Amino acid sequence: MTATTLVDDRLELYGTVTAAAIAAYVQERKLPAPLADVLTGFTMRRGKGIRPALCLAACEAFGGTIDDALPAAAAVELLHSGFLIHDDIEDDTEQRRGRSAMHVELGVPVALNAGDALAVLSIRPLLVNRSALGSRMTGAVLCEFQRTMEHTVAGQAIELDWRSGLVVDLTPLDYLDLVMRKTCAYTTMLPLRVGALIGSWGTADLLAVARFGFLLGAAFQVQDDVLDLVSDRHRYGKDALGDIREGKRTLAVIHFLETCAADDRAYVNAFLAARPTERSAARVRRVAELLRRNGSVDFANAYARRLALAASDAFTEAFGRCAPSPAVDFVAALVPYMVERPA
Repeated sequence: MTATTLVDDRLELYGTVTAAAIAAYVQERKLPAPLADVLTGFTMRRGKGIRPALCLAACEAFGGTIDDALPAAAAVELLHSGFLIHDDIEDDTEQRRGRSAMHVELGVPVALNAGDALAVLSIRPLLVNRSALGSRMTGAVLCEFQRTMEHTVAGQAIELDWRSGLVVDLTPLDYLDLVMRKTCAYTTMLPLRVGALIGSWGTADLLAVARFGFLLGAAFQVQDDVLDLVSDRHRYGKDALGDIREGKRTLAVIHFLETCAADDRAYVNAFLAARPTERSAARVRRVAELLRRNGSVDFANAYARRLALAASDAFTEAFGRCAPSPAVDFVAALVPYMVERPA
């Protein structure tokens, strides 16, 4: 079995059980039909399912079972879905998982309420699992979620300020700090730490797990930024060149502004300062071409691979004492998988 096949098979396994658990949580709350229908429809738009998969795999790797961490994995995915809906509103994203973003399809008020509902519902599975985990472990897991929520909204606030405040004097370290607060906090660090916490019953080295999660998440985000620049993202259910259109300060943009010619810098700065409605498709394509010609896309691509190499070293420290298992193999295989996704 190849590493890609292993990853895809485990993602399907973990995704299937998580989707069933989420559907059950939504149904048991007996929400008003309009809200229940919206939540069910959105959560059925399954993505890769990296977050719940990391939670379940980490739990298994440290000696637990899928059932032990399934409520936490469902909570991670519910929280992610809520954040995703709100992010799409803030970024004016038009496409999500192969369809119109919820605020485009159903309006901003409905989308805001749905995002709120999913974030609130994410707490329910954690409380339900108290009978299996006990009060102390449940409290520890809840603390992980609460801390992650704070980091994520803080990271989002920083990114929004960069755009509204026309901030362009940034470095790769600024970018990594943002990614740690936002993407890594709830995409990799939270699920890995919670899964390891439950599976090891509190004995895992969570600092080592967090370091691996940061490097894995950063590699994932940088590569995701690169894919936005080199592929037709409509095939993946996202806006083509959406990061540029939204004025995001990706690693490639930051590198470009540090290294490009003065005339090109002036053009991109003016583009970033323009209103979203003024960023025409032609201007977006020109910015993308400038980034490619300057070598900034290649720089970001190489950066993602350096992060992946560091993640591989960190994996050994975090999971080196775990007994061999398909779950351990899956987590290890995710490192190259994250940076070798096809354009």
